[in-house]
Amino acid sequence: MTSRIAADPAASRGRLALEEESAFRSCFQRDRDRIIHSSAFRRLKHKTQVFVAHEGDYFRTRLSHSIEVAQVARTIAGALGLNAELTEAVALAHDLGHTPFGHTGEDALHAQMAPYGGFDHNAQAIRIVTQMERHYAEFDGLNLTWETLEGLAKHNGPVTGDLPYALAEYDARHDLELHTHASAEAQVAALADDIAYNNHDLHDGLRAGLFTEDEVAQLPIVDACYAEVDRLYPGLDPYRRRHEALRRVFGVMVGDVIDTSRAVIAEAAPASSDAVRHMGRPVIRFSDALWRDLQGVRKFLFQRMYRAPMVMVQRAQATNVVDGLFPFYMKHPEHLPRRWQEDVAEAENKTALARLVSDYIAGMTDRYALAQHALHLGGPGGAGSWPNEVAGAHTGAEQGETTHGS
Repeated sequence: MTSRIAADPAASRGRLALEEESAFRSCFQRDRDRIIHSSAFRRLKHKTQVFVAHEGDYFRTRLSHSIEVAQVARTIAGALGLNAELTEAVALAHDLGHTPFGHTGEDALHAQMAPYGGFDHNAQAIRIVTQMERHYAEFDGLNLTWETLEGLAKHNGPVTGDLPYALAEYDARHDLELHTHASAEAQVAALADDIAYNNHDLHDGLRAGLFTEDEVAQLPIVDACYAEVDRLYPGLDPYRRRHEALRRVFGVMVGDVIDTSRAVIAEAAPASSDAVRHMGRPVIRFSDALWRDLQGVRKFLFQRMYRAPMVMVQRAQATNVVDGLFPFYMKHPEHLPRRWQEDVAEAENKTALARLVSDYIAGMTDRYALAQHALHLGGPGGAGSWPNEVAGAHTGAEQGETTHGS
């Protein structure tokens, strides 16, 4: 049953560039499909969550994470009677703006860009889908609907204060009402992101040997799930036991969001999708009790995974790569791909050039960034810090289609 707060594709605020509507797909389905077929989405395959890509093929990448987020988001949206296609579009696109090397790469690029307006991955996602994907004859970007763009910009809540330049530039052309909350669909995508990474980081951390099964089995939420598996399947082999327990953790989080959000929506009784934007608080949320438990899980992951010694070594190496590439391209923009040279020639000042360089580096995959650092700066692979096969994995052909001209 469709909820009265669900986004209605027939009532969409439309696209910045007028287009004839599809005869077979709703506008939100069309957004989702354009995101899936974008160059930026494909590159997520070789961008990491926590571990650098060569650490192992089983660890999550930005692509596998985005697919998992979309699956969770569709489940929640369906249970709440929301528009699943809009939810999925926001979920699939939410990480398009991420740099190589996860949040470490973003921190390093933000520091390099500090004199030029900084760097923010959510704003960069807007920049990618509104400007940098250049496939279509009649417009730059993907020409997504207002609702999808709004969801990308503020799925984590209203955006106030000093706006990231990439977001400010687009909002000046196409008002996304940044001071309000996003649609319920975008709020679902945000919570699905939390659910997915909390669950898969536990799984990846166990696989990497950063902590033990016994330690994880003592965490809030997780403890009850392991206990249930042990009761139902005594003596189960460790890998099946882990899977059965962690899939139950997934289920607990999803069920809590659905039950809590139903209660919030019933109590607040917003009359429409637009009313959700002006409520002043989210309608999609965890219960207070589960949120407190999640803080315990996050604290554990921060200490034992995100700041683990092996991860910190990778963080330092990744920072070194970004810190080397940015000043190199600023000094030698002729080494940007041929398709970028027209934009370089049109850069009016150092800030404009810095934003081009930032776009280029942000679009890199992990291994392409490593290869370019090795090519131009003689490292970090030269001393054996990174596998040679990774440093030489790509030629310039891949990154030539990174953004401009992709």
